[in-house]
Amino acid sequence: MNKLILASNSPRRHELLKGLDLDFEVRVKKGVGEKYPENLPAEKVPEYISKEKAAAYDIQENETLLTADTVVILNGEIMGKPKDAAEAHEMLRKLNGHTHQVVTGVSITTLEKQVSFSDTTAVTFRELTDNEIDYYIEHYKPFDKAGAYGVQEWIGYIGVTRIEGSFYNVMGLPVERVYEALKEF
Repeated sequence: MNKLILASNSPRRHELLKGLDLDFEVRVKKGVGEKYPENLPAEKVPEYISKEKAAAYDIQENETLLTADTVVILNGEIMGKPKDAAEAHEMLRKLNGHTHQVVTGVSITTLEKQVSFSDTTAVTFRELTDNEIDYYIEHYKPFDKAGAYGVQEWIGYIGVTRIEGSFYNVMGLPVERVYEALKEF
């Protein structure tokens, strides 16, 4: 098998890929953007970005590159990573008491081919109080997380009432689908 390269700084993606007992190297290129066409449907954005990320890398003949992007979508609106506590609070208030979608786009690329796919998970939050939201933001600083939350953290324990689909997708990588796709390489 080729050397697997994970193009991500995400500690959650590192942890999830390690859980597959695969050897991999982390390689992150600075300045790779996450822009997408304005008219692209929200659910198509993560796969588009994963392909754009892959295109930014120069890989060797014996390498397989794994790129991914995760977004939270509520009523067609993409909720990215919050820039500060106020934006995180606003995002969590919007998710409060609702079901949203977490979509992760994945691209697996070699010099010969590329396989891309996306995985969608529906997540339902109970009604959270402002105090609970503020506690979470203050103690967990979710500024590097789409939708301003990590399901594997305190807010997931107390706030998520239902998940339909892959739990690991909500963490940032649908490892079961990644594993199956990697077997084809």
